[in-house]
Amino acid sequence: MKRITLIIAACCLILTACAQNSQQLNNSTNQQSNNMKKTLIVYFSATGNTKAAAQKLAKEFNADLYEITPEVPYTAADLDWRDKASRSTLEMKDKSSRPAIKGHCENIAEYDVVWIGFPVWWYTAPTIVNTFIEAHDLSGKTLNVFATSGGSDVKDSYNDLKKAYPQYTWGDSRLMN
Repeated sequence: MKRITLIIAACCLILTACAQNSQQLNNSTNQQSNNMKKTLIVYFSATGNTKAAAQKLAKEFNADLYEITPEVPYTAADLDWRDKASRSTLEMKDKSSRPAIKGHCENIAEYDVVWIGFPVWWYTAPTIVNTFIEAHDLSGKTLNVFATSGGSDVKDSYNDLKKAYPQYTWGDSRLMN
């Protein structure tokens, strides 16, 4: 009886070890697959906070960086959310506003994953982010969102972008304060 019990225990150990090796191999293959995807971190940063977050993300994913640069830079007065006549307030009131940006990400076709980052303005993404999205073909890419904020979450921003651009594949979202 002891001999049968030992044989059964040995078989269980062998089967468990094989299952663990198989799982480790699958995890390793998935990790390599994700690492092989070329990633771009696109960001708009009005004050430098989002730029710092983008740089951290770029290190984490071994990704390239691309900054969304407004054609007309934002001044401190433009960013004064308490001023109902400030540039940022007026842009955010007008959902069709598309502030002009400098340049175009010429090599965006090379990327599989694109993280789009911004400061949360009025509980959503600044309209300059829409300018970027509408100026580039993001088909076939996984779009992730990251945001910086003094008090808002990223969920509303993420959901607003998914709703505005349902033709794209949306992945993760992350608040990076």
